[in-house]
Amino acid sequence: MSYNLLKGKKGIIFGALDDKSIAWRTALRCHEEGAQIVLSNAPVALRMGEINKLAEQVNAPVIGADVVNMDDLKGLFEKSMEHFGGKVDFVLHSIGMSINVRKGRSYTDLDYGFHQKSLDISASSLHRVLKTAWDLDAINEWGSVVALSYIAAQRVFPDYSEMADAKALLESIARSFGYHYGVRNKVRINTISQSPTKTTAGSGVKGFDDFTSYAEKMSPLGNASSDDCAAYIVTMFSDLTRMVTMQNLFHDGGFSYTGVSQGVIENFAKGIQ
Repeated sequence: MSYNLLKGKKGIIFGALDDKSIAWRTALRCHEEGAQIVLSNAPVALRMGEINKLAEQVNAPVIGADVVNMDDLKGLFEKSMEHFGGKVDFVLHSIGMSINVRKGRSYTDLDYGFHQKSLDISASSLHRVLKTAWDLDAINEWGSVVALSYIAAQRVFPDYSEMADAKALLESIARSFGYHYGVRNKVRINTISQSPTKTTAGSGVKGFDDFTSYAEKMSPLGNASSDDCAAYIVTMFSDLTRMVTMQNLFHDGGFSYTGVSQGVIENFAKGIQ
């Protein structure tokens, strides 16, 4: 059901790879709610993914940009504003990559070159996106920027490895830039800490399926799906959340505030027996 929450709004969505990705589901929902969109991803992701299918569905141009390249980002925002005939109202940062995790390296045995790339792509890229928008004055007053995080930024999940560092940095950037952008243009910047979600990227984490099952048993409402997350992001882009900024918002069915669930206790007891 559409509520026209984003009617007349225009935005850029980073990170749609395939129909499993949260960015993909968000683009569909933003389109449904009346928004105009520009889709962007790294050139290599554009070659590997299926983003052109999404572009047809939501009637959006695809503009490639490497998020660690300031010239690429400048070109993306300039072309987007040219396409829209003005500034943007929202931006989704759904970007994350860890070579160490892909290669199965433990947190105590990181390759620091890979580690730097992980922080650069997964976190510092948000600062670059915001810095580019800031310099070009590319976001309308009361605009909204959302970046996707995970609870490992606050708590230890051993197999999430260096991505926990990246998410912690991501949340810090959202808070710090959120202050400055709020003062200057009333632009709000938040992160959303989503349930473990079976995306192409998320499934690459060791033990992902087991942990997803654990989170499902721990969460009073169960795990939030990618479509649930897309709906929440839409509300953050809408005018209904104009006074929410610099927050990390948990969207995880209650997992983040549940010490232990009865289902987990019962499973643990069965294991002991």
